[in-house]
Amino acid sequence: MSGRVGVLLCGHGSRDAGAVAEFAELAAQLPGTLPADWLVEHGYLEFANPVLRDGLEALKAKGADRILAVPGMLFAAMHAKNDIPTVLSTWSAKSGVAVSYGRELGVDPKMVAAAAARVREALARADAERGPVPLHETCLVVIGRGASDPDANANVSKVARLLWEGLGLGWCEVGYSGVTFPLVEPCLTHVARLGYRRVVVFPYFLFTGVLVDRIYGFTDRVAAAHPGIEWIKAGYLGLHPEVLRTFAERATEQIDGVPPPNCQMCKYRTQVLGFEAEVGAPQESHHHHVEGQGASAPGSNVADCKLCDDFCTGLCRLKLTAEPANSLGHLGGGAFHSHGDGQVHWHGADGHHHHGHDHGHGHDHDHGHSHPRYPHEDHPLGPLSALSTLKTR
Repeated sequence: MSGRVGVLLCGHGSRDAGAVAEFAELAAQLPGTLPADWLVEHGYLEFANPVLRDGLEALKAKGADRILAVPGMLFAAMHAKNDIPTVLSTWSAKSGVAVSYGRELGVDPKMVAAAAARVREALARADAERGPVPLHETCLVVIGRGASDPDANANVSKVARLLWEGLGLGWCEVGYSGVTFPLVEPCLTHVARLGYRRVVVFPYFLFTGVLVDRIYGFTDRVAAAHPGIEWIKAGYLGLHPEVLRTFAERATEQIDGVPPPNCQMCKYRTQVLGFEAEVGAPQESHHHHVEGQGASAPGSNVADCKLCDDFCTGLCRLKLTAEPANSLGHLGGGAFHSHGDGQVHWHGADGHHHHGHDHGHGHDHDHGHSHPRYPHEDHPLGPLSALSTLKTR
């Protein structure tokens, strides 16, 4: 071993080839922000190759005897808190190579600056194309990923407030692309009632993908229903220089010890309102089911889906079928089921559920791990709002 330092960028992975390519480009550009002798590799938790273990093995083969892992996540929810650390610690124990784990990007002034730049770019483009609209007559809508962790969801709201107050916009609302509430369409429908001349929809996402397309698709749908409002689609964060700087900092700050994560509102460590039952929950990963499975995986091709007309709305997650008592998908700890009567029914769980169903990834499995129930899975502005669409099909 040469004693070199290696950096592993830990991505989530996507079935969207564009998202995978953009993350790979991040890995290609990051070395320019790090010490010259550091090694950089990347890997994905699910859906794409190389998987995290491949990236770790590549660093080891190049002579790294210390690896600084950086989660490619905006905020820390289950992927950053459970799934990635499980893979890293398992590999480190088997390989004997020391692996430290850094912070997520988080609420950081550099990330807020990058976000503000994307919003300003959208406003400038709209002013040039359609004429200026006062900022006080403009509403900003920040759309986050959405998670079963209220800490991560709350951070989206904090970023939104920093943008709202920093830019001096008239109003701001927050929505999410999945899991929690409000989802994109009900959020935008609500915003349309507020009376603002212009609405800027900003996906607070690192890279492109199905979810960003979904956000833009719902924006077009709501805009068509409310033509008197000027609807502007801002770009996602992408490889903004401040994003690269933040990633570099998340690696270099590990050299003198891992900075303590902000666990003040972590649902696994403290009693967060509504999530008290998850304090001390076992931390385990279940993403091995879809490691390395990308656009060619069975059932994963969005183009083959018949539930949506012009963009992916997420209905495929419900996996509508006519087979009696077949699971149509799961949200939190409950599931959608069909009982052969042409209707879709929601079955809430009693706290946990165990896998014994097809995820749509081309295989069945039953291995006994469980996921905590999301306590607001029946919220009318959350995932259950998709039922209104299903019932018309």
